[in-house]
Amino acid sequence: MQTLQSKTPPVLAIILPCYNEEPVLPCTIETIVALLGKMADDGRISAGSFALFVDDGSLDATWDVIAEYHSRDARVRGLKFAGNAGHQNALLAGMAAAERQADCAITIDADLQDDISVIPEMLRQFHAGSHIVYGVRGDRTTDTWFKRTTADMFYACMRLLGASVIPGHADFRLVSKFAMRAIGRYTESNLFLRSIFPDMKLRSSRVHYARKARTAGETKYPLRKMLSFAFRGIAVSSPAPLRLAAVLSIFTLFFAILQTGASLAAYFSGNTIPGWTSLMLITLYLGSVQLFCIALLGEYLARVFTEVKRRPRFVIEKELP
Repeated sequence: MQTLQSKTPPVLAIILPCYNEEPVLPCTIETIVALLGKMADDGRISAGSFALFVDDGSLDATWDVIAEYHSRDARVRGLKFAGNAGHQNALLAGMAAAERQADCAITIDADLQDDISVIPEMLRQFHAGSHIVYGVRGDRTTDTWFKRTTADMFYACMRLLGASVIPGHADFRLVSKFAMRAIGRYTESNLFLRSIFPDMKLRSSRVHYARKARTAGETKYPLRKMLSFAFRGIAVSSPAPLRLAAVLSIFTLFFAILQTGASLAAYFSGNTIPGWTSLMLITLYLGSVQLFCIALLGEYLARVFTEVKRRPRFVIEKELP
């Protein structure tokens, strides 16, 4: 078996989660297959390397495209979920399938906005001893100002809350067989791989690249999904928001004590303050904080509810080995 420092070309699996990617998939498959061929000819990877496309319950002809290319080229392999299980589960299923045969795997989105030209550098760092090589977006000028700003805010918030995340890193990374086996032992249903991999504390490195514009199709992460993904990432990666609720409670209690003192001082000095407005403001303020804390606790309880059921993360309907 190939090891990190071995000079034997490793078997590489390139894992691409797909959801309604029919318009962009033919170009993506041809690009990835050409890259595999070139790297195999250069001796960087084994001729047995392959691309694994994970169809995350697509509603279009994504699976038909994968199956067609598989019939032409054995390097194109596929997994098809019975229904939409989510991007993180698609990555996990791909790594679980690839780990049986591959020495390392690279996960990348099917739109290829992440720059595949840095893959040889990822392999070089893998040979140098890195179990995980993170692809970090150094240039995001192709993204809108709003997306760049909200992404920066998200990573800053995650780091402030104590979560292990790498700013500019999404899910473009190389992982060794050891790391794939390790991630398979994480049994929680609510996955956030961007924080789990750094939490492993395995030897890692980074490569920087410029993010490209999407060539076809539409983004699978509109604002609603981005917000949902960000909130889930915070909820499953850090208990800090629960502690924040306690801090807010202490702050509001301190505010209430000050307000009580001010009201008593005004009362005994004869400067009576009309009570209805201040009472309503305080009631509304405290009520809003209480509702926020209850909602926050509800989110964490929802995660616990999902975990204790121990349901499978996904169901694989078809496989093209």
